Amino acid sequence: MKRIALSIMTMGAMFFATQMHAQEEEIASAETTAEMVQEEFASVDVQELPEAVKDALSTDHANATVTEAWIKTMGETQVYKLKLDVEGETKKVYIDQDGSWVDMKDHSGSY
Repeated sequence: MKRIALSIMTMGAMFFATQMHAQEEEIASAETTAEMVQEEFASVDVQELPEAVKDALSTDHANATVTEAWIKTMGETQVYKLKLDVEGETKKVYIDQDGSWVDMKDHSGSY
């Protein structure tokens, strides 16, 4: 009878340990995913946008206001993701540090 009770306790402890390990892996996976998203684009102050970006905005989107900005560095290229308010409508655009517009469809996975 003692052997049965000991066997049941051992199986319970193994089950509990397995479940704890699975939960730790899920937490680690969630943290890694959050870090990956953060590495993609980091928030940047709209006031800190380069002059070339500001010039392109005033030329091509004169009636727009930048409400949020993010940056991602790929090699020597910095790509900015901008959230614009265009006469009450929200629009997201991508532009590099030189003021050239970037079509993210052409760069899937690159930026």
